[in-house]
Amino acid sequence: MPPKRFCILTTIILAGSAAVLLQAQTGLVFEQPLLLTSAGQNAEVQIASVLCRKAEITATLAKTATAKDLSNFKTLVLVLGASMKGLGSAGLDIAKERDRIKSLLAEAKAKSIPVLAMHLGGEVRRGEITDELIEEYLPAAGLAIVVKSGNKDGLFTRICRDRGIPLREVEKTLDALGPLKAAVKK
Repeated sequence: MPPKRFCILTTIILAGSAAVLLQAQTGLVFEQPLLLTSAGQNAEVQIASVLCRKAEITATLAKTATAKDLSNFKTLVLVLGASMKGLGSAGLDIAKERDRIKSLLAEAKAKSIPVLAMHLGGEVRRGEITDELIEEYLPAAGLAIVVKSGNKDGLFTRICRDRGIPLREVEKTLDALGPLKAAVKK
């Protein structure tokens, strides 16, 4: 077998094994299609959309998704990170954003739609408001995928450990592709 085919085959097998292991650990299955939205109107939600495309995952980006937008989706992806510029551009303040996310998560829970949380901005996206959003919304997740530099203080580790949420840390944003592929059922 040529080396390139061997590498591709090995990657497929490892991704499939990771998905089975995640399902066995959590009982959760993240199915397509996904609804992507931001908690805090960060730019990283766009990156999450690109990662889904690269992973050949069916996903729709809705920066200001509301509870009614969940009707045709099987997984909610919440990208955590506050951006004052993003909030302003969306015509939201942090109180309105919190209300939007609370309503979205309540609807996801009512419809038994699992939540996959991502923090792709690393250390630069952390701050007081982002930390409050993480504390408030990460507990609703069934899985967290986090750029390691955004967890230097162990905030994600602590919340995930206390709530029994699997945590996948990656070195850089692009590395989130692997855990994302492994988490979402094809």
